[in-house]
Amino acid sequence: MLKANRALVSVYDKRGLVEFVRGLAELGIEILSTGGTKAALERERIAVLPVAAVTGLPEILDGRVKTLHPAIHGGILADRERGSHLKELTEHGITPIDLVVVNLYPFRETVASGASFEEIIEMIDIGGPSMVRGAAKNHQGVVVVVDPDDYPQVLAALEGGDRRVPDRLRRSLAIKAFRHTQAYDAMIAQWLEEETGDGEALFLRHAVLDLEKELQPRYGENPHQQAALYRVSGGHGVFGGFEQLQGKELSYNNLLDTDAARRVVAPFEAAAVAIVKHNNPCGVGRGATLAAAYERALACDPVSAFGSVVAVNEPVDGELADALAELFVEVLVAPAFEEAALQRLARKPSLRLLVTPPLAIGTGTLEYR
Repeated sequence: MLKANRALVSVYDKRGLVEFVRGLAELGIEILSTGGTKAALERERIAVLPVAAVTGLPEILDGRVKTLHPAIHGGILADRERGSHLKELTEHGITPIDLVVVNLYPFRETVASGASFEEIIEMIDIGGPSMVRGAAKNHQGVVVVVDPDDYPQVLAALEGGDRRVPDRLRRSLAIKAFRHTQAYDAMIAQWLEEETGDGEALFLRHAVLDLEKELQPRYGENPHQQAALYRVSGGHGVFGGFEQLQGKELSYNNLLDTDAARRVVAPFEAAAVAIVKHNNPCGVGRGATLAAAYERALACDPVSAFGSVVAVNEPVDGELADALAELFVEVLVAPAFEEAALQRLARKPSLRLLVTPPLAIGTGTLEYR
């Protein structure tokens, strides 16, 4: 790509924005912006050229139309390798835009907040996705950035590459941009289908899952296989969002057994313990205490319990920790661990201790398998 000379910046998520744009400006890159982004940058005394100065038109229709103009999209979409494109830009007085920094209105969060239909409609971004897609299509000459987490590497590349970004990074950012708009459109379509449905159909006619990789174990079900664990974007995460307190890296089979064990104990109101191995319960018990429930669960099949995953539905106490001392366990999963239990279980440093929220959190109405 040629040197980056002009950047268009229009973001809702302003994390890291000021530092990033200040870095661009210090490299001599002109900043073009509009609306709230422009105001935020100007408050930090960063020089900004208003979009209206380029288009010759103000924002109209309550901000619905800001950047939808040939002076903007021509600058983004022009192929720098085509002489005819560059000639047209010159004829029409259009300056190329080399860097597009855009993220979209918070549609998912607005729906989740219980906002009205009219409020949600206003969170359907039009100009943003258009610029993102245009820049991603033309990524051979334009850098598109939709994720604030990418600001540091983009700025570092520009600083170290004479205001140029390597091909590989530009393509990676373009892929992320298309996935960003794909997920955004899928959310909107799903919401509209739910809004216009009869309210009785549980399953949508079309469903698109937007997933993010959360874990990649060393191998899959067997050592010669590979595996990865994904979560729904914007969701609570794997197992509703878990925390590993100690122990080795989780294996793929650990994850399967943990999921199964959590599901076994979830319906019980009294103290309950499930012992699972190879995705099958080999013992389930309930009792007045977790230790009593564990004793009953272990009695079901004490041989198969070796190397198992144990799940409980109450905070692990010192009594249960002592009871587990004689058994080799791969994973112990619970809603919480008392300090006395943690001290005892620390004697088994390879034992994986997982804290997970109640099963209902993060699962939604539908289950995908």
